[in-house]
Parts: sequence; structure tokens; C-alpha cells
Amino acid sequence: MKQKLLVFFILAIISAGLGAAVYFFNDPVITSLFYTSLVLTVTYFIFSVIISMFLVKRITDLKTRYTANKVISILSIILIIAICLRIWVTDTSSLIVSYGIIGAGLAFALQDVFKNFVGGILIMLTSIYRVGDRISINEKFGDVMDIGVMNTTLMEIRGWVSGDQPSGRLLMIPNGLVINNPLYNYTRDHSFIWDEISIPLTYTSDWRLAKDLILGIVIKETASITKQADAEIERIGEKYYLPKKVVEPS
Repeated sequence: MKQKLLVFFILAIISAGLGAAVYFFNDPVITSLFYTSLVLTVTYFIFSVIISMFLVKRITDLKTRYTANKVISILSIILIIAICLRIWVTDTSSLIVSYGIIGAGLAFALQDVFKNFVGGILIMLTSIYRVGDRISINEKFGDVMDIGVMNTTLMEIRGWVSGDQPSGRLLMIPNGLVINNPLYNYTRDHSFIWDEISIPLTYTSDWRLAKDLILGIVIKETASITKQADAEIERIGEKYYLPKKVVEPS
């Protein structure tokens, strides 16, 4: 809180200094700089101090609070860019042309950046995955630790480690991957997935007896989990078209 207030006071002092310079020099460039700094100060005060510190801070759910902070930061950036363009380009027709030229140039030169930015907005608006979800995309696996404007940070699983164990590496993936790549979410709406265990037997083994013994053990050990899985499948059947599935070990 102290750091945000300090940043606000610094921006306010800069705006006051530029306002004094406008009073003494009355230069168009200094005037534009003054209005730009004023926009930064007011926007920072509204979004980072009032909304973020006094409204978002009251949200008790950590994931919801995190998402709200991210959305607020994106909206403040968009607002600052739009108003600053209006300050520096005064002619309306020139402003429209400027928007078009700047947009086309940036779209070509920074297409990957825009794709990641759009992907970040898409992730936050649709909740295709959230912090804490386990996902797989573009043959990368991990648990979501942070969703940024441009990138998503994962705690990598697998890698050189056998099984679904963390490798210890942080994996940064660009948000633009969600636009044109299939995404696998292990935990959204349903927290169970099928797994397979291979049991090697000799050619002379009694495979029928082995099957009965192993299934008996597995069914006993997974009885409570099977009930939870069945309840979850029944619940998501209300949201999606999902025929009745067998969840018992087989």
C-alpha cells in the first residue's frame, strides 16, 4: 500500500511541475506532456489505489482477487493509450488515420505480441484455465502458477521426470498458444482422469487369478474415490452432454 501511494505522489509531483512549466512557458509540447502525466496520475489513482486497494482487496477468494487485479491492469493500460493518443493528435481526421496506420503497423510488426495479448484477455474472460489448474498445451505440461498479460507461468511436470511429478523448472508459455492449439485441462469441471497400470505376467501365470486379485485390491482401495468421480460426472452432466460413464476400475 505504501509503495502504491509513493508512486501516486511521485506522479502527482511530476504533473504539478509540468503544470507550472505550462503556466510559465505555454509551449504545446509541454502542455501535451502535462496532460499525459495528468492522465497517468488520475488513472493510476483510480485503478491502482481506489479500485485495487479498497475494492478488490475486499474480495476474499484469492483466485477471484487475482483475476480482478489482472483485468484492472489491462483496462488501465488500454485507457491510457487511447487518451494519450487523443492528447497528442488533436485533429479528428488525423487521429482516425493515425489509429489506422499505427494499428496496421503494430499488427504487422508485433503480431506475436498482439496474439499473446489477445490470448491473455481470452484466458481471463473465458476462464479456459485458472491459477491452480493442471494443463497441457503444445506438448508442454504443468500446473498454472500465474496468468500474465502476455505469458502464463507453469510449474513444469514431466520433462525429464517420469510420471506426473514436478521437474522443478518454471515454464513460461505465450498466451497466444491458446488461439490455435488444442488445450487440455486436467482439473476444470472434473478432477479425475483415467490412469493405466501395466502388470507383467509370465506365460505360465494364472492370469484369471491375477486379474481377480488385482481388481479386488484396486476396487477396495479406490472405493471412496470412485464415489467422488461418479458424483462429479453426474454434476458436469448437467453442464455438458455426457452419457453415463463407468468409473469403476476395470
